Amino acid sequence: MNVQIAVLCDAATDYGGKLNLLGTFDTIVTQQLPAVHPQCSVALRTIFSRVEEGSHKVKMNFVDEDGRFVMPSIDMPVEVTLPQDANFVARNFIINIQQLKFDKPGQYAIDIAIDGRQESTIPLHVRHIPPPNQA
Repeated sequence: MNVQIAVLCDAATDYGGKLNLLGTFDTIVTQQLPAVHPQCSVALRTIFSRVEEGSHKVKMNFVDEDGRFVMPSIDMPVEVTLPQDANFVARNFIINIQQLKFDKPGQYAIDIAIDGRQESTIPLHVRHIPPPNQA
C-alpha cells in the first residue's frame, strides 16, 4: 500500500472517487489558550495493489508532543477488492473534526497506521500569540 495524500485541511470531500481538498494547513495561530479550532478535516488517499486485497484497518491517532491523545483514536475498517482489469485501487478517507481543543501551544501530530504499521504522520504546530495589551 502507498499513502499518496495525508493532510489536515479546512474541508474535504469524496466525489466519485476524486478527493477534493480545501485549505491544507500545518499551523494554527491563537491568541487564547485553550484554543478551540471550530472545524477541520483529515484527508487520506491510499493506493492498494492486487496482493493487498482483503480486510485492512486504518487507524488515526491525534497526539501532542508528549504523545498524549488530543482526541480518541479513530479506527476505519476497509475491504479492498480489485476489479479483474485493475492492478491497484484507491481508497479515500475523510475524518471531519469539530471543536478540536488545544490546551497548550507546541507540536502535534496525526499518526496514520494501516494494519498496525505507521504509514504517515501529519505535523501540526499550534502557536500562541497573546493579544496586544490594551490601555
